[in-house]
Amino acid sequence: MIRRSRAGAALLSLAVTAGLAACSESGGGDSGGNVTLDYWLWDDNQKASYQACADAFHTANPTITVQISQSAWDQYWQNLTTQLAAGEPPDVWTNQGSYYPQFVTSGQILDIQPYVDADGVDLSQYQAGLADLFTKDGKRYGLPKDWDTMAIVYNTDHFKAQGIDPAQLKDLTWNPTDGGTFQQVIAKATVDANGRNGLDPAFDKTKVKIYGYQPEWKDGSQGQNGWGNLAASLGFTYLDKNPWGTQYKYDDPRLAQTIDWFKSLIAKGYSPPLDKASTLGIDALLNAGKSAMTISGSWTINTYLGDSAKAKFAFAPLPAGPQGRKSAINGLSDAIWAGTEHKDAAWKWVKFLASPDCQNIVGGNGVVFPAIKAASDKALAAHQSKGRDVQPFIDEATAPGGTFFLPITEHGTEISQIVQDAIQSSVLGQTDSATALKKANEQVNALFK
Repeated sequence: MIRRSRAGAALLSLAVTAGLAACSESGGGDSGGNVTLDYWLWDDNQKASYQACADAFHTANPTITVQISQSAWDQYWQNLTTQLAAGEPPDVWTNQGSYYPQFVTSGQILDIQPYVDADGVDLSQYQAGLADLFTKDGKRYGLPKDWDTMAIVYNTDHFKAQGIDPAQLKDLTWNPTDGGTFQQVIAKATVDANGRNGLDPAFDKTKVKIYGYQPEWKDGSQGQNGWGNLAASLGFTYLDKNPWGTQYKYDDPRLAQTIDWFKSLIAKGYSPPLDKASTLGIDALLNAGKSAMTISGSWTINTYLGDSAKAKFAFAPLPAGPQGRKSAINGLSDAIWAGTEHKDAAWKWVKFLASPDCQNIVGGNGVVFPAIKAASDKALAAHQSKGRDVQPFIDEATAPGGTFFLPITEHGTEISQIVQDAIQSSVLGQTDSATALKKANEQVNALFK
């Protein structure tokens, strides 16, 4: 994209007004010359795959060059928000459900439904439900890019040393009262300084060497990496409708029960206290042997099963709760900036990203599971060729009634902070879960009045 000062842009707009009539009917503004599109993403593991897509796209469209920029998650959204405010964002960026509603509300994302209709894009080729996530009031703000589900990841050598049979992990149960067989495995995987596990009456919870379970407490309002999946297995739902609901249900007692169960793991010494949390990330803690297992998404397959992993890991299905096994399923899309000077070129790139031509490249590299079903099969085959068992993620995605979509509404970033603060206050013992979540729910729903 061409960058210039706002004043310069204002002057230039007067000069090009007459030329706009020559643009395509879709309002693309492309003059037919060479175009360079700025494209942003946050996952460094995916950059090489999408560069391969960009190269293939340029071969098919010699006048369009895609320039890819990658930055870490937090920096990514901070930079994007800043650039949007300045009127200088990328032409196209990778979008996520918690963030994109605010861009829709502010009119910063292009409605691509006219392009989809004109080009006859087949929406049935994508994983069920994904095509509906990025739509509102008959307008469409993205095409499905990929999907992810959740599973247990565990240290195989540690589990073997503790006598935990991997076969046992395929049918774990969970409830908020005694934790079911899931809690029994967590206890057995927890080891104190004297080598006693959490099931031993002599276990010393004040001197824990290896925690059985590493929770995620910076999971916003969704709990995708932990509490959301277990709460859903009790029957908890986030809001009145999804996407674009306006009444959240964080005051549901079943959510408070779920948070209280996680707190009980800390009290028993099976999980680390939040106020003594390590500055290391969860994957680093598992790699360092400080914790034995956690719940993680399919986007971490290469983190735990790749060559860079310092320990040996495997994945297992989530435990089944009273309402069955439930996994969050999430999908990304690519957004076109409403103010880009190259709408037609940007659409060609977004359509290519959502096509078999690109998604087969991504799937063949085994980085993520692409949204197109056939490309997702390629990803599975790529992992299998490397001896990786990633079947739990596939089983979650294909199980009837086994998945739920994370909430997509306006005020996503505000809601995320409100709910996360409430849950953390409960975990720290500053208030009880029911009280904290009731107050948070009132604050959240007040945003829609």
